[in-house]
Amino acid sequence: MNIEREEREINQTKIIDQIRCLGIDMIDEAGSGHPGIVLGAAPILYTLYAHHLRFDPSNPNYFNRDRFVLSAGHGSALLYSILYLAGFDLQLDDLKKFRQIDSKTPGHPEYGVTPGVDATTGPLGQGIAMGVGMAMAEANLRTRYNKDDNNLIDYNTYVLCGDGDLMEGVSYEAASLAGTLKLNKLIVLYDSNGISLDGKTSLTFNENVSMRFISLGWNVITVSDGDDYESINKAIEEARNSVDRPTLIEINTVIGKHSMLEGTNAVHGGPLSKEDISALKIKLGVRDIPFTVSQNIVDDFKYLIDKRCNMLSAEFEKKLAKLDDKARLELEYLMNNCDKSIPISEFIYVPPVDKIESPRDTSSKILNSVVKDNPNIIGGSADLFISNKTYINDGGDYSFSNYLGKNIYFGVREHAMGAILNGLALNGFRPYGSTFLSFSDYMRPSIRLAAMMDLPVIYIFTHDSISVGEDGPTHQPVEQLLSLRAMPNLDVFRPADANEVIGSYKAILEKKNGPSVLVLSKNNLPILETTRVKDVERGGYVVFDPERKANGIIISTGEEVHLAIEVAKRMRVKGIDIRVVSMPNLNRFLKQDLDYIDEVLPVEVRKIVIEAGSKFAWNSLIFNDKYIITLNDFGASGKKDDVYKKFGFDVDSLEEKIENLLK
Repeated sequence: MNIEREEREINQTKIIDQIRCLGIDMIDEAGSGHPGIVLGAAPILYTLYAHHLRFDPSNPNYFNRDRFVLSAGHGSALLYSILYLAGFDLQLDDLKKFRQIDSKTPGHPEYGVTPGVDATTGPLGQGIAMGVGMAMAEANLRTRYNKDDNNLIDYNTYVLCGDGDLMEGVSYEAASLAGTLKLNKLIVLYDSNGISLDGKTSLTFNENVSMRFISLGWNVITVSDGDDYESINKAIEEARNSVDRPTLIEINTVIGKHSMLEGTNAVHGGPLSKEDISALKIKLGVRDIPFTVSQNIVDDFKYLIDKRCNMLSAEFEKKLAKLDDKARLELEYLMNNCDKSIPISEFIYVPPVDKIESPRDTSSKILNSVVKDNPNIIGGSADLFISNKTYINDGGDYSFSNYLGKNIYFGVREHAMGAILNGLALNGFRPYGSTFLSFSDYMRPSIRLAAMMDLPVIYIFTHDSISVGEDGPTHQPVEQLLSLRAMPNLDVFRPADANEVIGSYKAILEKKNGPSVLVLSKNNLPILETTRVKDVERGGYVVFDPERKANGIIISTGEEVHLAIEVAKRMRVKGIDIRVVSMPNLNRFLKQDLDYIDEVLPVEVRKIVIEAGSKFAWNSLIFNDKYIITLNDFGASGKKDDVYKKFGFDVDSLEEKIENLLK
């Protein structure tokens, strides 16, 4: 290859058409996929990777690389074609295994599976919001580390989205916040083709997208011809020069360009016919042999990338070496994708004199003791700082005038908050977000993606049961605990008091990775003498034990542990001996060795569960539903004690039920 050749000698159209055909071959081989975006958006991704995106194929996790998120994750065949030609660790055999089990080319992009994939995408709209989180991370790091002309951090975040992404509410929420924060290094490439799976977008989506984004505080650039890579190139260059706002580039494309089905929804989500593929390749001048790639095209594409990117990793290492030891250690933590643990030997915590405190207040003290001095922990609330008690005192507010602020005001945007937290975590942070437990449902798709990507995100959910009281059933969670516990790779804690809150934070922060949920009561609760910080990590342990052999065991969580202990004390007077087990983390307990489980819950002793939530999580321990005292209906508006009594969670009702069960 003559690396001195002029760029004008490279036939860029040939490269684009090769990308198109390689993606079509993948879909044809798999027998499934989305050819429409491959054919329509290939010029967009070609232009981005060939002329703008800064990355190192030999070092995909190089930290100061530009990030790219394929929010329209169904276009994965297009992305894999690009990554292969760009020199990432993908072979033609990997492309031939598109959508096959255990391949490096799954049906939608998966973080940690395919080199060069910066985020797991597929649920539409999520990628845009994760991109906002990535841009927020860059703004923080740029402000923190770019000192004395050492321009260490300066990456852009690019997102490719389609009409479907912009229909989803999560993208609107995130775009609104991005405009407010003036995230100028965020660039969204909008593949605007007017077609979705079911037909023309005019059936459902008639708004003026450009005016919408302008009203949100974005730059908007329009490219009228999606095949005009020169115009796309100029638009991206203009967007990169923005100094005070993010940019949306609307690029008018034709879905399924050059196929017999171009411009129709029929080309969106199914493979092309063999006849169509042959005709398309003849039209584009590409050999009609599957997975045949011209070496000249590979060389030309790599040439365009190498001349811009080949020194980036080395230059970054030189700049990194200029940092002082403290700053370098901080940044190296962010760069370490395999271990995000924060060893905690002791929290700074002072209990109240009367030893009565709301778990959310304890959480506030712990957060403030940990977050303020740790630059890599950042978070906020969905307009509930006052209720969630997650504001970091003297931490400053994250804003366009202070990207170092610790407190992110997400606004009433739980959808976006969840996805933005993922973007922050994908850039190395240990982020947290907070809202009411009943509203965790808004965040579920993002929590699910965090669990898939093994991201160390922390979710702080307060107002955890019917004890919320007057706000009524809309704010009283019932099925949410079950739903969260059922999610793979999600660590769910519901502590009973201050000691267990501390134990939960210790267990969460000392984990290497994976998301965690902290479910907290808003009510003042006694700090028990028998709860133990160190045992929380085991999931469950004994907090009240009779002197004689127990006639029964009550298993409980959170606020209900206090009710269970009161019931046990009353039963002792009647000659019935009850053990009480606190179970702050059911799934962790179930993973303990059998000897420990049998020590805490002896097989021969009858067991009863008390929890003001759905019963189904407990069938792994209790096989007879009559021994599961839970709530399987929505709550009611009223005073806390009245609500408890209505649903049988007052001490008198619980005592009667348990006595009858143990007779």
